[in-house]
Amino acid sequence: MSARKKIQLHVGTPQEMGQRFVSAWHRAARGERVRETHLTFPDLPALLNALTPKRLELLRALHAQPAPSIRALAQRLGRDYKRVHEDVETLAASGLLDRQPDGLRAPYDAIAVEMRL
Repeated sequence: MSARKKIQLHVGTPQEMGQRFVSAWHRAARGERVRETHLTFPDLPALLNALTPKRLELLRALHAQPAPSIRALAQRLGRDYKRVHEDVETLAASGLLDRQPDGLRAPYDAIAVEMRL
């Protein structure tokens, strides 16, 4: 059984992002295995823009079954091709979706969101 893959989303500053990077670097330098993926958004509206309910539905569909193309994904979801294309572009640019020559996939089993007050 493969290990579950999780992506961690953060709302924070570039300094906080840098602190996570330095922490991971130090752990790796000590010989620890560092296998984590983090994405940082500058504010809550940016995060919510990237991860709308329709985009979350799209990620769940791709996690369950990768799609060979945007057109095939749009047909499976029963959605307009143009809207699905926009969603795929946004999710890929955000790092939440893998777009490869052989198709689209959502490579994570879980999305964890952290936002400091």
